[in-house]
Amino acid sequence: MKLILLGAPGAGKGTQANILSQKLGIPTISTGNILRTAVKNETPTGLIAKSYMESGGLVPDNVIMGVVNERLSEPDCLNGYILDGIPRTIDQAKALEDDGVDIDTALLIEISDAEIEARMTGRRTCPVCSTTYHIRSNPPKDSNICDICGSELTIRKDDEPETVKNRLRVYHQQTEPLIEFYKSRSKLKTVDNQPTIEATTEAINKIISIPD
Repeated sequence: MKLILLGAPGAGKGTQANILSQKLGIPTISTGNILRTAVKNETPTGLIAKSYMESGGLVPDNVIMGVVNERLSEPDCLNGYILDGIPRTIDQAKALEDDGVDIDTALLIEISDAEIEARMTGRRTCPVCSTTYHIRSNPPKDSNICDICGSELTIRKDDEPETVKNRLRVYHQQTEPLIEFYKSRSKLKTVDNQPTIEATTEAINKIISIPD
């Protein structure tokens, strides 16, 4: 099974990708992870990516796609894989097709912006022991104090309201058009927002016909 996970930042793509990876026995291919691995292993494309990353520039699409193709050619991808964070744009999706990458399903985890903002801006993290809380769904026993080590909780830069709004703007501009792209190819399947991780997993299993 070859899957692409789509959805806004904070929709739970990474969590569900890990669950699917374990259940199906196929790897999750994350752009950030494979870029770092390619650079570390000094693959031909990794060396090119390294020059951009070290200079603080954005890695061009053709280099990213080169790293993705290197990773997809490895033996553990023969029985399928899950793409998380790639493609991010229509150009990247077309490049995948041009390179002969034919996915079975583009799975969209659909959650409203309001819910995404509530999820992400409500997160609190302990700077000492890295324990994560949520002011609504998993609050600490004492307000803004870590249950584990007693340190004052902080808000990560990624979870600040303006950062979240900006990430959502970028998603709507660059990545959301992929929904119509894969719908036009009859590959899109949608999972509506569920109240828990477990309920989302159950909904995904039904949609792509995975037995519980």
